[in-house]
Amino acid sequence: MAYTVYIYRLGDTTEYEFKFQGNFGAKGEKRTPRQKPTPEQIKKQNQQNKVNLIRRLIKLNFAPGDLWTTLKYPKGTRPGLTQVQKDMRNFISRLRRAYKSMDEELKYIYRLEIGRLGGVHIHIIANRSKTRPDTDKLIQEKWHAGRVNCENLYERGGYQELAEYMVKQPDEEVQRQLSFFPEEERKNFCTYSPSRNLIRPVPEKHTYKRRTLRRLFEYGPEPSKDCYIDKNSIVCGTNPYTGMSYYRYTEVRIKTNRRAAVKGDQNARSEHIHTVRHKQHPPR
Repeated sequence: MAYTVYIYRLGDTTEYEFKFQGNFGAKGEKRTPRQKPTPEQIKKQNQQNKVNLIRRLIKLNFAPGDLWTTLKYPKGTRPGLTQVQKDMRNFISRLRRAYKSMDEELKYIYRLEIGRLGGVHIHIIANRSKTRPDTDKLIQEKWHAGRVNCENLYERGGYQELAEYMVKQPDEEVQRQLSFFPEEERKNFCTYSPSRNLIRPVPEKHTYKRRTLRRLFEYGPEPSKDCYIDKNSIVCGTNPYTGMSYYRYTEVRIKTNRRAAVKGDQNARSEHIHTVRHKQHPPR
């Protein structure tokens, strides 16, 4: 059985993706019949790929305490796309110069959005300045078109919800608001724009032809030293389009205040595995 593992090292977390290459997944598992994906299924898969990409971008380039900011226009104002893009270029230019004057580098990901009532606003993730803890005030100074609302980034859930929000597709009501814009402009409100200096997630790729993943399926993944497995991240199944099995999970580096608790969980798991092995292979 051949399989390939893709390893994404994303700061304090490491993501593992196992994909089987041969005719079998786990030992003894036959490959299921392949299915031709529908356009809707392809669209859904592409959307999930976008979520995974931006989630990894956030993990690699930002940290808890950085800023999740909404740039707003005055109530009742409805600027066109050309004006919004001009305002953003000027804002980014002013903010980048301010960071450069402090010998720092601005990193960001932003998205233009239309609210359900037609209000135009921009969501932006930006790194907090180490020189100016009040970076939220700096952002307000550089955004000349209206008000600003800043919040700290929170790592809860591995930024999954934040990534989904940044690449979400407009619902029916937002689609109605978008209909007031020229058709060629609408797509600009459905995508995100990252700064060019972001570190891109590039996985390590390892292919094995003479190894088995039976242990992984039976006992689950084993964490590396000073790490624990995020149980909610474990996903396994069969891809209906390829008929091949897959297994994914995320490993998290243990922080000092969690080290003792996780070590206890690992000891309990080791005792459980020892008991299972003892029952399967009793001493002679």
